[in-house]
Amino acid sequence: MPIALTRAGLLAERVTVAFWPLWTIVFVALAPLMMGWHEWAPLEVLWGGGVVLILGFLYALYRGIRAFRWPSEDEAIARVDARLPGRPIAALTDTQAIGAGDPASQAVWAAHLDRMAAKTREARAVQPDLRVSDRDPYGTRYMALLVMVVALLFGSIWRVGTVADAATGAGTTLATGPVWEGWIEPPVYTGKPTLYLADIVANRVQISQGSFVTIRLYGEVGDLTVSETVSGRTADIPPATDLQQGFEVTRSGTISIDGENGAAWNILILEDTPPTVDLTAPIEAEASGEMAQSFEATDDYGVVAGTATIALDLAAVDRRYGLTVDPDPRDAVVIDLPMPFSGDRADFEEQLIDDFSQHPFANLPVTLTLQVEDALGQTGTTDPEPLILPGRRFFQPIARAVIEQRRDILWSKSNARRAAQVLRAVSHRPDDFFPNEAAYLRLRFIVSRLETDGGLTDDLQTEVVEALWELAIQLEEGSLADARARLERAQERLEEAMRNGASDEEIAELMQELREAMNDYMNMLAQNAEPNPNGPDQPQQNSEGNQITQDELQALMDRIQELMEEGRMAEAMELMEQLNELMENLRVTEGEGGEGGPQTPGQRSMEDLAETLRDQQQLSDEAFRELQDQFNQDQQQGQQPQPGQQQGQQGQQQGQQSGQQGQDGEQGQSGQQQGQQQGQGQGQGNNTQDGLTGEGQGGEGGGSPQSLAERQQALRQGLNQLRNGLPGLSGDAADNAEQSLERAEGAMDNAEDALREGDLAEAIDQQAEALDALRDGMRNLGQALAENEGDELQEGQGTQTGRAEGRPEPERRDPLGREMGTQGQFGSEESMLQDEINRRAEELLRELRDRSSEQTRPQEELDYLRRLLDRF
Repeated sequence: MPIALTRAGLLAERVTVAFWPLWTIVFVALAPLMMGWHEWAPLEVLWGGGVVLILGFLYALYRGIRAFRWPSEDEAIARVDARLPGRPIAALTDTQAIGAGDPASQAVWAAHLDRMAAKTREARAVQPDLRVSDRDPYGTRYMALLVMVVALLFGSIWRVGTVADAATGAGTTLATGPVWEGWIEPPVYTGKPTLYLADIVANRVQISQGSFVTIRLYGEVGDLTVSETVSGRTADIPPATDLQQGFEVTRSGTISIDGENGAAWNILILEDTPPTVDLTAPIEAEASGEMAQSFEATDDYGVVAGTATIALDLAAVDRRYGLTVDPDPRDAVVIDLPMPFSGDRADFEEQLIDDFSQHPFANLPVTLTLQVEDALGQTGTTDPEPLILPGRRFFQPIARAVIEQRRDILWSKSNARRAAQVLRAVSHRPDDFFPNEAAYLRLRFIVSRLETDGGLTDDLQTEVVEALWELAIQLEEGSLADARARLERAQERLEEAMRNGASDEEIAELMQELREAMNDYMNMLAQNAEPNPNGPDQPQQNSEGNQITQDELQALMDRIQELMEEGRMAEAMELMEQLNELMENLRVTEGEGGEGGPQTPGQRSMEDLAETLRDQQQLSDEAFRELQDQFNQDQQQGQQPQPGQQQGQQGQQQGQQSGQQGQDGEQGQSGQQQGQQQGQGQGQGNNTQDGLTGEGQGGEGGGSPQSLAERQQALRQGLNQLRNGLPGLSGDAADNAEQSLERAEGAMDNAEDALREGDLAEAIDQQAEALDALRDGMRNLGQALAENEGDELQEGQGTQTGRAEGRPEPERRDPLGREMGTQGQFGSEESMLQDEINRRAEELLRELRDRSSEQTRPQEELDYLRRLLDRF
């Protein structure tokens, strides 16, 4: 197949090179004839031009036939072979020059032919080179193509047939007789081309509704007449003999030109269907009152505009308190629907997003009606959808009372006196309910405005409702706005320090100011917390699963300070932007604490299982170090090690241990940095970390196999206790989790026996099996907890190693310096080129790959290196 395709490409290439002048001459000759130049050109010019073009055509044809050569199969094979390294196709036809009688030489030759044959299977078709710019430097072929395209657009191919009459002079009589031209122009919004009536052979024509017909008559008045039944005109109809006529097609009918060389057409109308619009999802509302309504609109040609009408549903209003009186007349709200900025509007989905918190209809029953319109003026409308118009929710009691009276005043001006009385009652005991004297005095002033003689005018109503809204916001947020402003000032000062450069002392001072402002802001958020819908004894549920604790915020600020002290201002600015986004969307609810709320048994089990996974990983690393130490001792006794190999292995061991310890939450940032630095194998530092003592944490060296076996036994017993303490869960995921943990315990038992026997290679394999089983167990346990979220925790929380929020802990990284993923697994989709940490991780990965490709290394070490590459 590649040979056949390449041969076809050679044929196209040679035809193009040989005959491009012929095509150019043909285009240059046809274009004037299609435009009708021969009908008015002098006969001498017509004959002279025709002779020149015919001679040029014959010469180009002769030149092309002489230059053209039919491509052979051998040429196609040679072209494909030239694109393959080593020309394997040609090599298959070679014969062995020397060593024909030597079996060894013949075996080598046969192996060579096999490799060449394997390479031929990689052959691909070679694309032809159709460029002729070196033969046509002035681009005459493009000029000829351009005039041909213009002739096709504005001329007629049928005019070429009249060239014989023009050349003989027979067309002179026709030029003086009656002729006509006509066009049908569809509406612009349809995107359809203009039709030339003289080119339409069939007598049945389908056109779009609203098309415009233009007809021009030539010759003596009265020789040709026009009649039509498609416009539906009854008045101001021009004479049928007018030399130029135009009308719009509104219905099906006929158009005819009566007289010599006349024509007639049956016109069929393509109906333009009205557009449609539908609501695709229930209305959504934010806590701030912003609403979002999804909708879908369709039309055969495209929607040009749309509106949404929101009208009060008076029959559905709960007519109590201030709503018992009849409302003041108020027009429905009409807003424009969002339309796509680009692309096709024939079928699209959009969202209507707006905030009606301050509108009189906020939090009241309304009907929502969507209407769209197409270019023809046709409309499509949805049925009125009853809903409660979203508005901002207030939780502070006095703020809610103020907003309710504001609603009553907007409902009817006659509620002014009643609202004043209620607000007076609300302000009876200011010391108990008002946060400060300013808010109380502001309310008293509003009451006095409501009690103004002469009733409530439109201007006074606007003034009062605006003041009540601002007062409600002040009461609802308390001093939260002041705390937020202080936090913003601290962030601005810190960003200014990043841009201008600051000393470590200034950075520490500004970070302390930011932490204090953050704490004040968090306290104010807690005072304005929304009630926990799950009750005080249940973990806080979040519909979007996005939660963050104060510890994570502190960790983020610590990281910002660290980056600034290291001079990495660009990365610090990126983290500051993330912190700003977090604070913009931060909301505290009851039940959230510094650790993300009370833990359930399922969360504690996930944390214990994550700790077991980390301890087993470190134990496996120490067993491998012990195996490598034994191999190094044997190598020193048996042969001289390769230069730099042992030192590189030691650096790799230290990088693995330090990187693993650096990801542990108990290590903090220093552990992470040390792990990253040692992970390159450059240093010769020790393998210990401050604060890493006791069982499960590596000291200096890996220890004897017997001590490793004792630690493996302790891990196995701990896993057994964890299995016995798992919460009662149901479902397939719970059964799979139990089976995975049982398999992990069995692998630990086998690893323990292998360690006691001194078989470190077998112990490492069993420990790898235990690690895989532990990860499967965590994943299945998280899924089981999500399926039983009514008793344990919400979906997404159970899949996290050590956190109930469903996100990695601050500063948790794998041995390569990447952030740890969920479900106890290492690695992420984080870009490996973002910062210095990732560049070092890439170097370490490259070193692992290089060492795994050295076949002279022991098989046990090669197996371990491959397992590392599979995991990271």
